[in-house]
Amino acid sequence: MGLNLPPRLQALLLCCGMLALVPAAHAAPTVLKVVAQEGTEPKFIPAGIGRVVGLCVDLFRAIEKVEPSVQFTGDQQWLPLLRAHSELATHQHDALCAVQRTDERARQYIFLDPPLFQLRYQLIVRADDPVVINNWDDVRKLGPQAIILTNRGYVSPDMLARLGGLQVDPSATSPAMNLQKLIAGRGRFFLHRAPGMQGFIERAGAAQKVKILPTVMITSDVFMAMGTHVDPAVRQRVQRAIEQLEKSGEMLRLLKKWE
Repeated sequence: MGLNLPPRLQALLLCCGMLALVPAAHAAPTVLKVVAQEGTEPKFIPAGIGRVVGLCVDLFRAIEKVEPSVQFTGDQQWLPLLRAHSELATHQHDALCAVQRTDERARQYIFLDPPLFQLRYQLIVRADDPVVINNWDDVRKLGPQAIILTNRGYVSPDMLARLGGLQVDPSATSPAMNLQKLIAGRGRFFLHRAPGMQGFIERAGAAQKVKILPTVMITSDVFMAMGTHVDPAVRQRVQRAIEQLEKSGEMLRLLKKWE
């Protein structure tokens, strides 16, 4: 026997039934909070007041295009690198783009495979320095005056410490500071990483003052890191998007854009 319901109630029930049939694909995307990491060009590059561009900003947009169920927010807000790492560990945001994997970080974050790309570490010297470096032994032979500038809070000081026998100054808090220290003669070398090294030097107005030595001294993969609190299903969707960007050649295109 059918129910004799008032017209208004019938209309309400019909509306509810139609809403229930809306496909899940139209649900609001999962929002992942990120930050722009200071001193990490070309991942994040200042482009005027309130605007950040760079490889990671493009990567976030590419992932969103491949996987519309995920949205990244916060890439226009700067945060010091050390604080960015600590806030991911304490779940104040959800992901960090293009970070190196260490044992300590692996205990704090989830790293998504495959790697996004590989960093190439090279030595920067003053433009008039005639030094030729083919390997780390060449640096060691130069003695205690061959000071290598690196950045506090980055992975590079630990990498150099493991190599041993090198004079390292890791006191600067930004690549720009180390570049100025190098120009001022407060170090013989500045160990920095590509992609994006030449662009960084040019934006700093130092293209005539320093040069990049051609030998690649260290290589290191970087990954998308996500907080342990992020839903595994969401992490899996991001990982699949990264895999698709790799297979399609889009990741390589982005790297060339910001080289």
